[in-house]
Amino acid sequence: MRIILFGAPGSGKGTQGDLISRRYKYPKISTGDLLRRAVREGTDLGKKAEAQMNRGALVSDDIVEGLVRERITAPDARKGYLLDGFPRNLDQVRSLEAMDGGRPELAIEVDVDRRVLIERLQSRRTCRSCGAIFNLLLKRPGIEGRCDVCGGELYQRADDRPEVIGKRLEVYEEETRKIKNHYREKSVYRRVDGSGPVEAVFARISEILERENVGREREQDRR
Repeated sequence: MRIILFGAPGSGKGTQGDLISRRYKYPKISTGDLLRRAVREGTDLGKKAEAQMNRGALVSDDIVEGLVRERITAPDARKGYLLDGFPRNLDQVRSLEAMDGGRPELAIEVDVDRRVLIERLQSRRTCRSCGAIFNLLLKRPGIEGRCDVCGGELYQRADDRPEVIGKRLEVYEEETRKIKNHYREKSVYRRVDGSGPVEAVFARISEILERENVGREREQDRR
């Protein structure tokens, strides 16, 4: 099974992805994590990505797709995997289906009211050292201004400022409209109400996954 998790900035999909991965034993594949690792390790794709980022350009689809292709062929992804941040457009959807077209899939959107998204994004803080994300409304750090993971300094990203947030949400809505329609046509799209506590949202997602028997093959492997 392939789980495609998407949601607007501030929807909490990253947190939900971690919870899904832990419960159902599917590796969470985040394009952001893949890019940072490739750059840090100096791989061929990492060097190409770093060059583009240093020019202020978005990392091209072919590099992102190359990183995803490498990751989904790893042994731990053989039974299934969860994608966070990919695909972002219809071209990437088609590339994914070409890479691994025979695998059953489920596309889940964590949907949150726009007003709530703006409040969450304004309250988000990111660690300068390890990239861990906290939220002054939902997930406060134990020590004000410091990361619980590594102790690094927390800061507010430039794109989490009020004057930028509205544009980010418009871009997301435009990018994902065609993707949602594509998965609706395949009858694999599921919407989840992303409001409320993290545990409540995860319970809604788990209900969908249980209906789809997600993780059953993992359980069989352990017996």
